[in-house]
Amino acid sequence: MKRAKKALSLLLAGTMMFALAACGQSSSSSTASSSTAASQPAESQTASASASSAPSQPESAAASEAPASASAASEAASSEGTGSNVLVVYYSATGNTETVAGYIANALGADTFAITPAEPYSSDDLNWTNEDSRVSREYADPSLRTVELTADTVENWDSYDTVFIGYPIWWGIAAWPTDSFVSANDFTGKTVIPFTTSASSPLGQSGELLAELAGTGDWLEGQRFSSGVSEADVVEWVNGLGLSE
Repeated sequence: MKRAKKALSLLLAGTMMFALAACGQSSSSSTASSSTAASQPAESQTASASASSAPSQPESAAASEAPASASAASEAASSEGTGSNVLVVYYSATGNTETVAGYIANALGADTFAITPAEPYSSDDLNWTNEDSRVSREYADPSLRTVELTADTVENWDSYDTVFIGYPIWWGIAAWPTDSFVSANDFTGKTVIPFTTSASSPLGQSGELLAELAGTGDWLEGQRFSSGVSEADVVEWVNGLGLSE
C-alpha cells in the first residue's frame, strides 16, 4: 500500500513538472514573436496601411483625348511594303490611333507608315492641363506647331492610290505632327480618307483643314472612332467604303 502511494506521488510530481515546462516554452515563444514584430522597420509596418489609404490615381488627361506619349511600335516611321496600293499613315499619341490603323491595314492588306516626331513628346510635354507644357505652348502659339519628323516621305509613294491618314484630336483639330507629313507630300491623284480617335471630341473640321493644307488629292469625309473601338466596328466601316470592290 505504501509503495502504491509512493508511486502515485511520483507520477503526480512528474505530471506537474511537465506541465510547468510546457507553459514556460509557450511563454518564451510568444515573447520571441513580439520581439521580432517590434524590430521591423517602420516602412514594413506601415506599407500595407499606406497602400490601402492612398487615393486612386486619376486617369491621365493625356491618356484620354489630349495627346500622350507615342507607343513603342511608333518610335520609328516605317513603311511595310506588301505591293498594296493602299497606305495607312498615322500619328498615334496614346496608341489608340495606332490600333485603329492596324485594324484598317489588316482589313485591306495595306501598308503602314508611322508619323514620328524627331523630338518625341514626353508625358510632361503632353499635359494639356499645364499651360506651360509643350503642347499648351504650341497650341497658344501656332508658329510653334511645325514639328520636325524622323521621316516625312514614304518609299514608293507614287504607287499608292488610296491613303488613310489617322491622328488624335488636339483642341478640336488634327494633332499637328500630322500637318508636317501632309504639307511634305503631293496627294495628286490619290483618294485620301482621314480618321481620328478621341475620348469624346468629334472629327470636326480636322479633315477639311488637312485637305486645305495639302491642296491636292480627293479628300473624302473622315471618320471618328472612340478610344476603345472594336476591330469589328472598324472593319465594318472599311468594308462600307467599297475599296476592295
